[in-house]
Amino acid sequence: MKLKHVSLSIMMMGASTLVMASGYHFGTQSVSAQSTANSSAAEAADASTIFYNAAGMTKLEGTNFSGALNLVAPSVEYSNASATYPTAALSPFNSVVKGDSSGKITKDLIAVPQMYLTRQLNDKVYVGLGVYVPFASETEYQRNSVLRYNLNATSLKTIDINPTVAFKLNEQHSVAVGVIAQHAEATLRQYANFGFLAAKAAGKAGAALLASNGTADGYANVEGDDWGYGYNLAWLWDVNDSTRVGLNYRSKIDHNLKGSAKWTRATDALIGGGDVALSGGAGAIKSLFPDDENASLKITTPESLSLHAMHKLDRKVTLFGDVTWTKHSRFGTAELKYGTNKAALGQSDTTYLTPAWKNTYKVALGGAYQYSEPLQLRAGIAFDKSPVPDDAHRLATMPDNDRTWYSIGAKYDLSKYQSVDVAYSYIHIKDAIANVNGTCTFQGQTVCVSSQTKGTASYKSSAQILGVQYNHRF
Repeated sequence: MKLKHVSLSIMMMGASTLVMASGYHFGTQSVSAQSTANSSAAEAADASTIFYNAAGMTKLEGTNFSGALNLVAPSVEYSNASATYPTAALSPFNSVVKGDSSGKITKDLIAVPQMYLTRQLNDKVYVGLGVYVPFASETEYQRNSVLRYNLNATSLKTIDINPTVAFKLNEQHSVAVGVIAQHAEATLRQYANFGFLAAKAAGKAGAALLASNGTADGYANVEGDDWGYGYNLAWLWDVNDSTRVGLNYRSKIDHNLKGSAKWTRATDALIGGGDVALSGGAGAIKSLFPDDENASLKITTPESLSLHAMHKLDRKVTLFGDVTWTKHSRFGTAELKYGTNKAALGQSDTTYLTPAWKNTYKVALGGAYQYSEPLQLRAGIAFDKSPVPDDAHRLATMPDNDRTWYSIGAKYDLSKYQSVDVAYSYIHIKDAIANVNGTCTFQGQTVCVSSQTKGTASYKSSAQILGVQYNHRF
C-alpha cells in the first residue's frame, strides 16, 4: 500500500490549497490584496503589508490592526478514473480496480482567518506581528474510489507566526526583517490491497492470487505535526511622489513531520479462520502493518522572491503590478519512513515521492479607483504558473495546473481611523489529467510501501473566494 508517500508530503507543503494558488500556497493573506489579485504589495495600505512587504510598515503611523476572513468555495471534480493492479507478470492482462470513477474531492466551504498588528516605536523603527494561514487544504475521495490505493483523503492546517521589524532609512528607502515560525498539522487516509498481500504471504499463486485483489482492503489513518522556522526580508523605495517599488523575500522552511500511522486491517478476520494458509498470511500482515507505528517525513517548503510596483496616475487612479518567483523545485524528492520494516512482503520501510516540480512565476496586475471620499473600487487579474512538469508527475491529491485569477473588491472608510475591505475572486484552473504510478521506483529500485496500482483520472477545478477585512488605526 502506498500509504502516505504522496499525502503527507503534499499536505505539509501546502499541498493543496490546490485550488487557490499553484504549488503549495494558499494564494491570499489579505483581503485588500485579494481585491487586486495580489498585485498591490507595494501599496502598504494596512497592517497586512507584513506578509506582502513588511518594509511597508513604515507607511503606517501609530498602531494598526487588520483582521481578515476568507470564505473559500473550492471545486475539484474527477472523472473517467481507472486503475489496475500490478498483476501483468501473472496474467496476460492486469486486474481492474473496481469502484467509483468520478466525484468531487473538496468540501463546499472553508473559512480561513488572518490577523496583523503593527506599532510605530519612533520615527525610524516600526514593529509588527502577523498570524496567517499560508497553506490549508482538504481533499477526500470516496472510500471505494478506484484511486483509493494511491491516496483517499488528506487534510492540512498550517499557521505562521511572523514577528517583524522595519527601519525607515530615509524619506525614500525602508527595509524590514522578520522571523517566521510555522506550525503544520496533517492527516491522511490511504487504502491497502491486503487481500493480495495476505494471499502472497500464504503461498497462493496463479488465479487464486489474482482473485485476492480487492477482497480484503485495509487502510491507514496517518497524522503528524511539526514546527519549522524561516525568515522574511523586504525593501521599499519611494522613487517619487507617484511611484513606489519594492522587493520581498520569504525563505525556505525545513520540516521534519513526525507522527503515527494507525492501521485497520480487513485481513484480521482471516486469522483463525478455515483457510489456514491464508490466515498465516494475515498474521504476517498484522505484524508488519501494526495497529500503531511511527512515521516521519522530511520536506522543504520553497523560498520566493517578489518584485512589485505602484504608480499613481492621478488623485483617483492607482495602478499595481507584481511578479513573484517561487523555487518549487525544492519539492523534487520527498522521503517517508515507517517505524516497521516491511521487507518480508517485498516492500520496505521507506517510500519515495519524486514529483520533480519546476520553479515557477506569477504575474499580477491591478488597479484602484477612488470613486468618492470614502469609497475606493479595486480589481486585478493574475496568471499563476503550475510547477507540475507533466501528467505523469501530477499528484492525485493535487491535480494542479496553470490558473488565472479574476478579482474585484472595494475599500470603504468608516471613519478617519476605521475601514473595511471586501473582495471576490474567481480562480479558473486549466483542466488536468493525472497518471498515477504506484510502483514508486527510485534510483532503479522499487522501494516503497505501496499496493503498486496504476491509475489515471481527468480533473476539472476552480475556486471562488469571498473576503472581508476590518482595519483600525489607534
